[in-house]
Formats: sequence, C-alpha cells, structure tokens
Amino acid sequence: FSGDGTYYAPGLGSCGIKNSGNQLVAAINAPQYGKTPNPNNAPVCGKCALVKGPKGQVKVKIVDRCPVCKHGDLDLSPTAFNRIGSQAKGRIHITWSF
Repeated sequence: FSGDGTYYAPGLGSCGIKNSGNQLVAAINAPQYGKTPNPNNAPVCGKCALVKGPKGQVKVKIVDRCPVCKHGDLDLSPTAFNRIGSQAKGRIHITWSF
C-alpha cells in the first residue's frame, strides 16, 4: 500500500488497547480498518505492518483507527515516525505492507 504517513499521540485506541508515543504503533485509515460491530474485535487489530519512508523502515503494530486518513495512510506514534521521517515535515510519503 502507499499513502501519507503522519504522527499522533496514542492513548486508548479503537482496538481497546492503551498505548504511548514511545511504542512502535500505528492507527490505520478507516477504510482499511473496516466496520465491525465491536471495533475492539476488528481483524486488523494487532497486525504488524512494515512501513518504509524517506529515512528507512519500521515495523509497527496496528492499535487504532484514523478516521480522517485515506486508504493507504497510516498515523504513526512519534517514535515510529522518527525512524522513517522528520517530525518537522509532519506528513511524509510512505509505502507499507502487512
């Protein structure tokens, strides 16, 4: 997949897990998160994704949903984002796969 990589402050995510910004986690875009009666049970929750950006690559665990992100986008924890890009940019082009 390809899209935009951004960063956010993780907390209690849609998957029902509490995370912090120093963990290698991400929120996946709403279209790829899917619709389930209980968002905590979404099939994508807990999956790992290998994300490639301008500065390298990082493996993250999907723990949340990004409602405003488009198909292919990931919202990364600050620690994960810093591994592949500069926070000063705010938004970077990424490619990724499960």
